[in-house]
Amino acid sequence: MKRFYTDVSIVEAEGDFAIQLDGRPVRTPARAVLALPTAALAEAVAAEWRAQRETVDPASMPVTGLANAAIDHVATDKSRFAAGVARYAQSDLLCYRADGPDTLVARQAAAWDPLLDWARARYDVAFTVTQGILPVAQPDDTLVRLEAAVVALDPFTLCGLSTLVTLSGSLVCGLALVEGGRDIDAIWQAAEIDEAWQVEQWGEDAEASARAARRQTEFSMAGAFCGMSRM
Repeated sequence: MKRFYTDVSIVEAEGDFAIQLDGRPVRTPARAVLALPTAALAEAVAAEWRAQRETVDPASMPVTGLANAAIDHVATDKSRFAAGVARYAQSDLLCYRADGPDTLVARQAAAWDPLLDWARARYDVAFTVTQGILPVAQPDDTLVRLEAAVVALDPFTLCGLSTLVTLSGSLVCGLALVEGGRDIDAIWQAAEIDEAWQVEQWGEDAEASARAARRQTEFSMAGAFCGMSRM
């Protein structure tokens, strides 16, 4: 749609920060008021609205898109949404290792073992680690405790976590970013070890590289979104 506003402002009320266009509140697709939990997140959303030119392009507003999703889809049924994210613990990337060659096995261990160790200490859980792709069951206590950790998150952080987990294939990676303060670039590199190995063996494909770059950008944005949601 064409840009229909001149001024973008932030109004604080009852601990939330609402975005207004020419003094009128912005609403989500479900018609809820676009109110953010932190000033940092509100500033990021407002910046996207200010950056629009003659037309408003939702594709150029990823923070606004995640905020809309948090309000319309996560907050309305947080337990159900959290359960869907927590299910990734049943098949976490970090628990499925290559059985060769030795170089790849060593790379996975070097990057993934510290993350599993962090989760073991943080949540008092155990993991079943296997070689190959055949599914293995994780301990029931592990699944229960990790789901509880996910459910405890606020809707905005949970929304960002969902993107992190979906892109990485690992609930542990997502939680390590959100609750462990791990470096986002290091986490992304850990999640992409198998893909990087394939590139080394067979060469780089331009189309695949472009897709990977887009996924990394989305991953970084989701990580920043989680951080701003908790400031």
